[in-house]
Amino acid sequence: MRTLNHFGIPVNYKPEGAMYNAGLNVWLTDYSKSANRIEFIYWEGGESPLPELVLKTAHIAYQVPSLEEALKGQKVIFGPAVCDEHLTIAFIEEEGIALELMEIK
Repeated sequence: MRTLNHFGIPVNYKPEGAMYNAGLNVWLTDYSKSANRIEFIYWEGGESPLPELVLKTAHIAYQVPSLEEALKGQKVIFGPAVCDEHLTIAFIEEEGIALELMEIK
């Protein structure tokens, strides 16, 4: 079962309060501080392990109880990637858009 977590929206400017994620080569805002659960993503170009679909189009992020189970039979376009001891993410392509699946422990 998927539970809506946030929306990711690429922008062409570095948003105020964005933090740089060196591993992904992108600037990200904290969606938990957004009334609408929006994570703004700014990519300056250059190498990033994220697929173009994530860097250039909006995505929907869902929390899942088991990332391993949620990825079965899916078109995985990134990950799984361990972000920290509490969070593992992956991106899939579904209905032509990127969906972020998050397992939070």
